[in-house]
Amino acid sequence: MLKVHGFSKVNKGAHGKTRDLRVLWALEEMQLPFEMVGLDHPAHELNTPAYRRLSPFEQLPAIEDDGVILSESAAILIYLARKSGQLMPADLAGEAQVTRWCFAALNSLELPLMSLNMIDWVEPESACANYRGFVRGWAEMRLPQLDRWLEGRDWVATENFTVADILMAHVLSGIQDDALLAPNERVRAYRDRCFARPAWKRAIDSYRARVQAT
Repeated sequence: MLKVHGFSKVNKGAHGKTRDLRVLWALEEMQLPFEMVGLDHPAHELNTPAYRRLSPFEQLPAIEDDGVILSESAAILIYLARKSGQLMPADLAGEAQVTRWCFAALNSLELPLMSLNMIDWVEPESACANYRGFVRGWAEMRLPQLDRWLEGRDWVATENFTVADILMAHVLSGIQDDALLAPNERVRAYRDRCFARPAWKRAIDSYRARVQAT
């Protein structure tokens, strides 16, 4: 059976935001059976030789599936979509569009958004105001570009919900400053549409019942 390595315990600030949720959401959408293997992040259960064989960078999630070992959330979602025949078109052109938007979510959007969050986590704003301003400007450029793309579209890559939407919605959920989203009504509506899906609600409810915050 498919094994999913995810969090069993995580720091309070990251609870409900961790990237294993991307895989758990996809599995709920696909209705695929799996075995959950929970790891205690604060207790350093990821920092062992055994886990490094699954995830070289000691990160979650990772999966084991009939001899296939895979880490990196986007790679896992693409693998599961191709294996199940769900959340990705069967034709090469459609698959390419989904893959394109998986990369876009993690490179064009997540990079500036996560960078902005990290600045606020580790440094007082006064100590890196110029750099923070640059990164915020980067995010303020990307979000309107996405907003324009979403005109007339329900989903980001194809006419149907795909794994690219899971990645993009989860990236957008990391925005901590509502003022960044305020001018981008289509992006906000898209994010809300993704998170209104029953499969997400099942995934996050199960996660909250299982994963401890410390």
